[in-house]
Amino acid sequence: MKLTNILPFVAVVAALPAASNDVVPRASISKVDGLKFNIDGVTKYYAGTNSYWIPFLTNDNDVDTIMSHLKTSGHKILRIWGFNDAKSNPGGNTVYFQLFSGTSATINTGANGLQRLDAVVKAAEKHGIKLIINFVNNWTDYGGMAAYFSACGVTSNAQWYAAAKCQTMYQNYVKTVVNRYRTSTAVFAWELANEPRCNGCATSVLTAWVRKTSDYVRSLDADHMITLGDEGFGLAGDGSYPYQFSEGLDFAANLALPNISFGTFHLYPSAWGVSNDFGNGWVQAHAKVCQQVGKPCLFEEYGVTDKAQHCSVESGWQKTSLGLKDAGMAGDTFWQLGDTANGQKTHDDGHTIYYGSSDWTCLVTDHIKRIG
Repeated sequence: MKLTNILPFVAVVAALPAASNDVVPRASISKVDGLKFNIDGVTKYYAGTNSYWIPFLTNDNDVDTIMSHLKTSGHKILRIWGFNDAKSNPGGNTVYFQLFSGTSATINTGANGLQRLDAVVKAAEKHGIKLIINFVNNWTDYGGMAAYFSACGVTSNAQWYAAAKCQTMYQNYVKTVVNRYRTSTAVFAWELANEPRCNGCATSVLTAWVRKTSDYVRSLDADHMITLGDEGFGLAGDGSYPYQFSEGLDFAANLALPNISFGTFHLYPSAWGVSNDFGNGWVQAHAKVCQQVGKPCLFEEYGVTDKAQHCSVESGWQKTSLGLKDAGMAGDTFWQLGDTANGQKTHDDGHTIYYGSSDWTCLVTDHIKRIG
């Protein structure tokens, strides 16, 4: 999801230790089991949500409370931003994970840096929540690929994918994050990018990058799943914009790569110029590809901006996805989680489903009951 009008978070926290180097118990590693996911030894269809903002919260108790809400609600998967890139030092205790200056990048492991991500991982471990941790943004929110441009000598995302210096910087950050949490029971999957695109590029550009990067992550971590984090563009369909290959993506080709564990796809009809009814066919089309390739699909982001339609429209998409639990679909995670932190509601981008609301009952409580 591309974000707008996001306020910075300010951190005043105690230091937290990084993950240990002990070997993670095999039974606790989330994994692919056929066309489904196995979490803590149980193979089934799973539900969850997204929270880009939780690693930027400043109070450990808020993080813990929100994780407890997910647990008691029956959610198992939470997708988060594992990046927060800055082009200048924000000053004070403002949270950032990586700072670009001149031709170099410095990773912030301090109390207003990756120790905030430590707090999220620790709370997820405590409450049995499994995290999809994303490494970089296609969009400029929280820095994104554009934050790298001056430091590594490129001017576009298309150049970033193939530029050796950009990829060296990116891989150094990936290595830091993976090594920090590779033994954590909270890691569900590593995710290469949020909604990567390469507009007008041959699909071979992104596929080559996905292959190289997923192979690199696998060299760092032999155990956890790896996924792309794409919107699911580029596959056979009705010829409308989302099905086209113009954003440089080939869904089936990327999914088939040896170190991509499962497929991801998103759904935002209003942003893509299609109707809400388009959504059910979109889910079905991806399930079909996943079934053909032999890897599960995660319906990773979805939402409508009309709050009056949150329940009626999105629950329909959920039912379509769940109905394909034996035919390629392994889970869904709506965009986005809403809760309370620092005594106020978290960011409302129009898609937000707040804990305890009637929409939460519809899209979480009722959905979990249907999953069983």
